[in-house]
Amino acid sequence: MTEFTFTCTGVRADAYAAGPTLVFRLRITTADPQARVHALALRCQIRVEPARRGYGPAEAEGLADLFGERSRWGTTLQPVQFAHVTAMVPSFTGETETDLVVPCTYDMDIAASRYFSALEDGEAPLLMLFSGTAFTGAGGFRVEPVPWDREAAYRMPVAVWREMVEQHFPGCGWLKLPRDTMADLLAFRSRHALASWEATVRALLDAAVVAQPPQPAPARLGGAAPRVTERTAP
Repeated sequence: MTEFTFTCTGVRADAYAAGPTLVFRLRITTADPQARVHALALRCQIRVEPARRGYGPAEAEGLADLFGERSRWGTTLQPVQFAHVTAMVPSFTGETETDLVVPCTYDMDIAASRYFSALEDGEAPLLMLFSGTAFTGAGGFRVEPVPWDREAAYRMPVAVWREMVEQHFPGCGWLKLPRDTMADLLAFRSRHALASWEATVRALLDAAVVAQPPQPAPARLGGAAPRVTERTAP
């Protein structure tokens, strides 16, 4: 079988994609520099390997929902699924480079998005796991599987993720809500003739602050003790 080696040489945010998209640059090399590959139907699973980097106090706080308290990270800091994509690599001999396009989401219910958003700077450790089908041969062609043990580690700059998010959600976050909740919000916005969703949420927050009950005043020294309403042991 043809021996393939995969190396990730870089990543960029796709400025022209309809949605948040990362483009990884992939170098594919065969052990025999004269080996002819007619085409390569490639599958790639990308995982986040969180145990391969350190985290500051603010990052640890942001990752608490995913991995719990730092004292538990010895058992909870497990790999997180990021993406599963495919690519069709055209004919080459010996070595080639190709783009691996990875659509992303800003949905905070997705573990990988929560992880990337919690990082302040530095790099995110990724592991790419490859499989697929290769069509090879000098005179004709034969069909070979890409071995399941092919993989490549890559440390993605956090700045690239933030650049990608800013391209599509500049200065904003993204919140997913059930359809009936969205209908209620839309009705509230229309009822109060609010110009934007930001104004709608701000009006609800301001109303919630006004509706908060006043805090009880602290008991004065020498005054009557508050009445006990729960039964106590004799």
